[in-house]
Amino acid sequence: MKPVGVAVVGCGTISHQYFTTLAARPEVRIIACADLDLDRAAKVALDHAVPVHGDLATVLAHPEVELVVNLTIPAAHAPVALAAIRAGKHVYTEKPFAATPAEAAEVLAQAAAAGVLTGGAPDTFLGAGLRTAARVVSDGEIGDPLSAIVLMQGPGPHRWHPDPEFLFGPGGGPLFDMGPYYLTALAVLFGPVTRVSATARKGFTERVIGQGPRAGQTFPVEVATHVTALLEYAGGQVATVVFSFDSPLSRQGFFEITGTTATLAAPNPNKFTGPVQIRRAGDSEWTDIPVPEADDGRGIGVCDLARAIRTGERHRASGELAAHVVDVMAAIQESAERSAIIELSSPWRP
Repeated sequence: MKPVGVAVVGCGTISHQYFTTLAARPEVRIIACADLDLDRAAKVALDHAVPVHGDLATVLAHPEVELVVNLTIPAAHAPVALAAIRAGKHVYTEKPFAATPAEAAEVLAQAAAAGVLTGGAPDTFLGAGLRTAARVVSDGEIGDPLSAIVLMQGPGPHRWHPDPEFLFGPGGGPLFDMGPYYLTALAVLFGPVTRVSATARKGFTERVIGQGPRAGQTFPVEVATHVTALLEYAGGQVATVVFSFDSPLSRQGFFEITGTTATLAAPNPNKFTGPVQIRRAGDSEWTDIPVPEADDGRGIGVCDLARAIRTGERHRASGELAAHVVDVMAAIQESAERSAIIELSSPWRP
C-alpha cells in the first residue's frame, strides 16, 4: 500500500519515540513536523531527517500530509485536532484525546462531518503483552471475567521531566496522564464503563523540578494527585483503580483480572510487552504464559490508522475509544468532587 504522509505536531519529549517507530514502518512516511518553538522543530527535523518543519499552518498546508500526529500538550489536543480536521487531515492524538468530554465529542463530530478518521493513544493495548492477556480472557482461560484491580503509584514525573508543569495542571495529574493506559486496557477487556464512584486528594500544593536546566524551581499543583475509583462495566464486571503521584513506592504494573476459575496478571499497560501469568483455583504458584516477541513502540496505533485510511477497515485505537476514556476520567473527577455516583452512557463498543 502507498504510505500515508504524516506530519508530527508537537516536538517535545514523547515525539522522539514516535519518530523512531514511524520511521521504521512501511505504512507511513514522515513528511513534516511542527512546534510552537520553531527552533525545536528545526532541531527535531534535523535529528530525524524530516523534510519539512515549521509552524502548524505550514504543515497543515502541505499537500502530501494526510495524517496529523498530535503530540501537543493536553490543553492543545482538541484545538490542534480541530485545526487538522478543518484542513481535511486525519488526526491521531496523544492521550488524553481531549481535556473534556465536550471537546472530545466536538472532535468526533467535526471529523465525521469532514469525512476524516480520528485515533488516539494509548496504543499499548496493540502490543504483544496486552494482546496476549486479552486472548487469555477471550478464550475463557480464567472463566468468566468478574473484576480487576490496577495500581499506578509513584512519586511523580516532576522528578525526571524537565518541563513538568502541564502534568500537574488541567488535563494532567495521574488520572489524565497515566489513567488512559489502564482505563483503555480495561475497556478493551471489559467494554464501556456505565457507573463510577471515586475519591481524590492533592498530596502537595507545590512540586520541585528534579532534572534539566530548570532543576530546583518550584511550581504549583493544580489538580488531584491521588485518585481511587470503582468502575462498573456494561458486561457486569467491576474494577478498582488507584492512580497516584504521591507515593514514595513506585508500582507501575500491577494489573490483575479475576475470573470465575483463575486470576490473570497482565503486563504494565504503559508498556507494549511484559510478563503474562495465570493462577488457577488451587494453584500455589503463578504459571507463565508465552508472549510473542514483537518490535512494537509508540506509534503503532498511527500505523493502524494509516492502514484504515487506505483499506477502509476499522482501526482499533480509535477516536471513539479514546473519547470514551475521556468520559470515564471526567466522571471519576466529577464523582470525587461531588462525592456522588456518576452514571455513563457511551456509544463506543469494542
